[in-house]
Amino acid sequence: MDRESGSTGTPPVITRKKGKKTAMKNKGVDANVGTSNLKETITADEPAAASSSVVKEVVVVPSTPKKSKGSKGKKGSASLDSHIESSSSKTPQQEQQPKKAAVISSNMALAESTGDFFEKAADELPVKTMATSSSKGVQVNGVNGVRGGLDDEKERPSEKGNRLVNGERSGTATLTQRKQQKSSALKAKDNDYPPLYDDDEREDRRLDRIQAYRAAGIRFAPWNIPYRRRMQTVAVIIHCLSIASTVSFFFFLCAIPIFWPLIIPYLLHMSLSKNATDGRLRMRSERWRRLPVWKLFGEYFPAKLHKTHDLPPTRKYIFGYHPHGIISHGAFAAFATEALGFSEKFPGITNSLLTLDSNFRIPLYRDYILAFGLQSVSKESITNILTKGGPNNEGMGRAVTIVVGGARESLEAQPGVMNLVLADRKGFVKMAIRTGADLVPVLAFGENDLYDQLSPKTHPWLHKAQMWVLRTLKFTLPFLHGRGIFNYDVGLMPYRRRLNIVVGRPIMVAQKREGEIENEEVNRLHSEYVGELEKMWERYKDVFAAGRRGEMNILK
Repeated sequence: MDRESGSTGTPPVITRKKGKKTAMKNKGVDANVGTSNLKETITADEPAAASSSVVKEVVVVPSTPKKSKGSKGKKGSASLDSHIESSSSKTPQQEQQPKKAAVISSNMALAESTGDFFEKAADELPVKTMATSSSKGVQVNGVNGVRGGLDDEKERPSEKGNRLVNGERSGTATLTQRKQQKSSALKAKDNDYPPLYDDDEREDRRLDRIQAYRAAGIRFAPWNIPYRRRMQTVAVIIHCLSIASTVSFFFFLCAIPIFWPLIIPYLLHMSLSKNATDGRLRMRSERWRRLPVWKLFGEYFPAKLHKTHDLPPTRKYIFGYHPHGIISHGAFAAFATEALGFSEKFPGITNSLLTLDSNFRIPLYRDYILAFGLQSVSKESITNILTKGGPNNEGMGRAVTIVVGGARESLEAQPGVMNLVLADRKGFVKMAIRTGADLVPVLAFGENDLYDQLSPKTHPWLHKAQMWVLRTLKFTLPFLHGRGIFNYDVGLMPYRRRLNIVVGRPIMVAQKREGEIENEEVNRLHSEYVGELEKMWERYKDVFAAGRRGEMNILK
């Protein structure tokens, strides 16, 4: 250690080797230079190769400085004959102390969105919470934090050399956790999906939560909400009330006799029309799909469409959307409108979102969804869309989006889980073989988080009643609740929770006739499709589903 040139006193040096203390006082002092020549020795029973595993501490005891006669007027007399750097390492107790900044960041990140299902857990977290950082996220009291909390927990270069203390790894990571991290790293290395990032701005929502007025356990929105955010709420209200508003307006017209000459022909046209199944897309309006109101709809959550692989327009495609969620808001924003820029990410492809055929029997509402290009999910409709139209009138450049899980999967929609009803769903694979359309898996992170509904585990009788309605009437009635228009806790509007819709790698399918389709080929394509979904989940779960409560499950 360098000292001033005017000091001739030599500080005593204590070296600690494997718990043994040896005090050595250096007497070889050059009075002209005024510095100490310290030399480190290694005993014969402790070879230099093993010195890396030994923690050495050099304790310098200050002594009274003395003036050196030979130090005056000599330039460069402050240099040492030999320079020794002493390195100090933190004790395990110091390294295990939680950082206050990281705890605050984790608490704020867990409650990133208004009405988040982790809000109460984040609000009730104690100040002395032990935070464990890893390469994939921050874990607070057993709850994985979002990626935003990693910035305060990144390893500094100065701390990188102090990982090993007395041969033991510092921190609270166990051997099982390290094995899981290594396994995930190997899977990510073999995964051909590119990295994606969630760059959402959370500051506005955090401020809303702070400024919210609380009354009777309900948080009401403050008055100083930006104008654009209010317009986003209006756009969601318009879509959520589309069925109720169109049906109400139709019955209003029926109450006025002057409109009867128009209503009767309209009802005949609705019952005989084939617009939802002929595959011609005559009522599809690109201007309607590009209205600014749908851009506001996508910004409400906000929702983002992620492209991982190119889709050439010389092929036809069947997109499988997972999970269904309660109302599939993500599928509507991504594939029924241009709110998320589908045509820009996949140019030359005309995609049609498919829905139940019964929706095209609702007066006025059918015209509303036909303007988006929605079509029936029947076999006739899929065959016509994928075999007609396009540059060569054979369906090239056409695509359909099927929410494979259906109404059965909507009953499994719980925040923080990813349960896919897919094990026995192979009809869309057969349709892909009949039409020669490639299969494209789509995984929507956050779709199940938009609403809360009663759990089948806590309400088994209610779940049985829902299943009976599903088997009898072919639709279900989920008992859901979300947020309100002016509050964050009670209502039927979806929560403002992040939606990340990832389009996966296309699986090429060879076209075959109805009698030539073999079960082995169907099972192979189905297994490959499920494998791609699992790859996507493993690749992006720590980025887009950091607050998950479990892993992805494939159900029957």
